Amino acid sequence: MDERTTGIILRVFPLTETSVVVHWFTSDKGRIATVAKGARRPKSNFQGKLDLFYIAEFSFHRSRRSDLHTLREVSLKETFPNLRKNIDLLSCLTGITKLISRATEEQTPLPDEYLMFIELVRLLDKNRDMHHWPVIFKIKFLSIQGVEPNWEQSRLDLGTQSVAKKMAFSDWPSLANLKPSDVQLDRLSQFLEDFIRRQNW
Repeated sequence: MDERTTGIILRVFPLTETSVVVHWFTSDKGRIATVAKGARRPKSNFQGKLDLFYIAEFSFHRSRRSDLHTLREVSLKETFPNLRKNIDLLSCLTGITKLISRATEEQTPLPDEYLMFIELVRLLDKNRDMHHWPVIFKIKFLSIQGVEPNWEQSRLDLGTQSVAKKMAFSDWPSLANLKPSDVQLDRLSQFLEDFIRRQNW
């Protein structure tokens, strides 16, 4: 029996001359991998539907022998056209995708992480501001994973610590009004990079 859910595409790569592997991030099923058989054929029903960070409702047949399931149908919901015009935005989101993949288990429901990632993609597609939102995502992601840094022991200056705490606990609409300085963002970015590396993800 086929299963149906909604997810965002994290990765697409060729499997054979005619098929591709599609990695999805969903709320109820977590990260799952599917194979789209015949997707590379000119008249495939998958044509134009399988690209990075597309949101779609899709159905798949679960494999009993592996973690690679068979993709059946795809119905696009959001495609974020502005992302296609900015290689830096795509690169930024690819980095976030790697963090999600390293820090989470496959086929484990991740509703909070999923909704937060969707929010990030929508914000970047609308605002094209890479400097602000990815840092916020990483801080909130660490908090959800239960490994938020102890900011008082971080050796960051008090102003940057205050910004980090606001990023962790404020809602997304409130964070739109947060205006950290470039220096604070650079310090937070470097600190987070080092902190995440130490998690051995």
